[in-house]
Amino acid sequence: MLKNYFKTAWRSFWKHRSTGFINIAGLSVGMAAAVLIFIWVHNEFTFDDDQPDAENVYRITSHLAISKNETWVWESAPYQLGLEAKKTMPEVVAVTRVLPFHWEPMYLSINNEFFKEENAAYIDESWFNVFKTNFVSGNAIAFNQNPFSIILSESKAKKYFANQDAVGKIIRIDSANYQVQAVVKDAPANSSFKFDLFIPIAARQADAQEKKNDMSWGNFSYITFLKFKPGTNIKQATENLKSIIKPHRDKNDNLNITLRNLKAMHFESDLQNSGLVHAEKKVVYIFVILGALLLIIACINYVNLTTARASLRAKEVSIKKIVGAGRGHLFNQFVAESAVISVLALVLTVIIVSAALPSFNSFTNRNFSLTTGSAYLWLIMIGTLLLTIILNSIYPAVLLSSFKPLSAFRGGSVMKIKDTSLRKGLVVLQFTFSIFLIIGVITIYKQLSFVQSQNPGYDRSQIMSFNLSWKLLKGMKDDQKAAVKSTLKQAILQEPFVNGVSLVGMESIQSNGSFSSGSADWEGRPKDFNPSITYFNVDGDYNKLVNINFTSGRWFFPGSVDKRNVIINETAAKQFNLHKPYVGQRFIAQGDTGVVVGVVKDFNFQSMHAKITPVVFKLDQQWSSNYLVKVAPHKQAQAIARMESIWKQNFPDQPFSYQFLDQEFDKIYREDAKASTLMSGFAVVAIIISCLGLFGLAAFTAEQRGKEIGIRKVLGASIAGLVSLLSVEFVVLVLVALVIAAPLAYWLMNLWLQNFAYRISMQWWIFMAAGFVAVLIAFATVGLQTIKAAMANPVKSLRSE
Repeated sequence: MLKNYFKTAWRSFWKHRSTGFINIAGLSVGMAAAVLIFIWVHNEFTFDDDQPDAENVYRITSHLAISKNETWVWESAPYQLGLEAKKTMPEVVAVTRVLPFHWEPMYLSINNEFFKEENAAYIDESWFNVFKTNFVSGNAIAFNQNPFSIILSESKAKKYFANQDAVGKIIRIDSANYQVQAVVKDAPANSSFKFDLFIPIAARQADAQEKKNDMSWGNFSYITFLKFKPGTNIKQATENLKSIIKPHRDKNDNLNITLRNLKAMHFESDLQNSGLVHAEKKVVYIFVILGALLLIIACINYVNLTTARASLRAKEVSIKKIVGAGRGHLFNQFVAESAVISVLALVLTVIIVSAALPSFNSFTNRNFSLTTGSAYLWLIMIGTLLLTIILNSIYPAVLLSSFKPLSAFRGGSVMKIKDTSLRKGLVVLQFTFSIFLIIGVITIYKQLSFVQSQNPGYDRSQIMSFNLSWKLLKGMKDDQKAAVKSTLKQAILQEPFVNGVSLVGMESIQSNGSFSSGSADWEGRPKDFNPSITYFNVDGDYNKLVNINFTSGRWFFPGSVDKRNVIINETAAKQFNLHKPYVGQRFIAQGDTGVVVGVVKDFNFQSMHAKITPVVFKLDQQWSSNYLVKVAPHKQAQAIARMESIWKQNFPDQPFSYQFLDQEFDKIYREDAKASTLMSGFAVVAIIISCLGLFGLAAFTAEQRGKEIGIRKVLGASIAGLVSLLSVEFVVLVLVALVIAAPLAYWLMNLWLQNFAYRISMQWWIFMAAGFVAVLIAFATVGLQTIKAAMANPVKSLRSE
């Protein structure tokens, strides 16, 4: 019986293959978009699930309350805390630490060729005992025995050594040689630890000064994980950790220690910064809804196209009923037809997903693969198929199996008014979603354009930056370091393609995320008020490059006249409640007592997602190692070549790495740009699917009103008039969708805009533009169908009367 169902379903599909192919096209596009979304969503919700005993692994989290209204949250803790926990807490099975190498890239020298590696980390000897890692070759034993060892990911081993065995190879980092002891498989897409290179912490601590710094209880550098015995009371364990660290902190210290489970880390959003992979749970839920809606909209097309042909199949169904077919038999038959269409759509979906995965991986920075071993991907595929069959089949099967044979043969209507209303409602739903996405695309585009065009309060054009690593100056005295820095600066200034050079403490003016608290004082400061301050360590030439505007005062004088003085921004002057005039007020900054010599206008030194916070400029070259170079217009290539030549003359064994501030600016909003691209892509998918739905409704309407059109033509109606008559109800449906979508989009997009401290406002023309685009698309979609119906020979439609 089941075989006959599918044989009949295939014959029905082939007989009406034009409609069938439209159904397959709509379903496959919707299913492919939904599958890609569900793959990403599944990945986000299963982060670190493959780690053994993940429910017993916790990370130490540090909370430092710097004021009544501000608390810094760090994912790191003192190195010593882990050591003491292992010694004194019997419930702790293992302790391991990681120090992501994210403050600056690591440069590897392999066969005299330099490679830039950004996903590197220092780990201790217990790392591979706590976290599951699949070794391709080598093992962790040799890695732990020799401090100057390296473990590479499989992809990096292939990149650096092609098809050779990487184990045993030598990689030079700075002035030391490291031996590759093992190669491990690349981290899965749902891992928080996406490191491609591991180095023992012992190598870092081989330097006596580094080890001394690491052993300080005030050094919060290491991310520390504790593995507990099953059933451990985590609340009590937290109290035990607090009792360990308390004797080593000031009694008035506002430090609090908590434990965060490994599986809860991925969606944490309260950290100051992080070297691991995180995501926003709110965004993931949005994409769950988005994927479900795209799938539902695709299924609506099948329903519309199937019910549009219902009256054409009335006599077929009636004859089957007369010869003995029961309603259950017919119901199963139509479900089988839906299954055939859905399975064919799934085949095309697999092809689309396979073709799209490389681009999708690049876009999401993941490594999904559609292979026979990817069980969860196939489960998502099968789950999507079953959901599609259910959504596609139930209503059409109930409708088509409910026809009354006598009504069909007597020429009576077999369709009900409520059925027509339902189909129109489904089209309204489709276009509501499409219009919402159009409004979203326009809003995101306008906000990103606003960010790009907004004056940040400084000049970032034609400025390149590069870093003089502290490792290159290691072992030198302060006067020697100053001489090297000055010599390099003067050499660059001599170049004809350079308009200015500044030596500063931060590499980029627009991504300075360094905060300090408790290191400033001024007249009238409450004793318990220690706000976060961003310090800019600069030289006297800095403002010649970036041109920050002043509200009062001046820039630093050349030389050491202003060595202890400061310049603040408007926000600092207001939040510190300084007395007016601000210039001349006493100000202590990081131990130096001076005065405020200037107040600059507020400028965006971070993303426009964040509000501007207090800034203090200081003349401080001791900790400055970043060069900003103002390049002459249209001379970037020449300037880069000359900078590299000067660098090689001074540091022949080190690679020259640079960036432009414009590029750094774009990186800040990379995730927003991705959201815009995703929204645009899904908007196009939704519109295509919705247009197919409109096509189905137009076909149904033309079929239902065929005799009416014939009579109107006989009575003299023009083709233009008939096209207008048939199209107006579709336009009305789109306008109804606009009325529903507009307030929903206004609300949700305003929620998104609230992520920006500086943002556009939702303007009326955005909704009008979205409505116009939707109406235009709808009219173009139904135009061909209505013109075809209007131009048909009326004799054919009236012949049966």
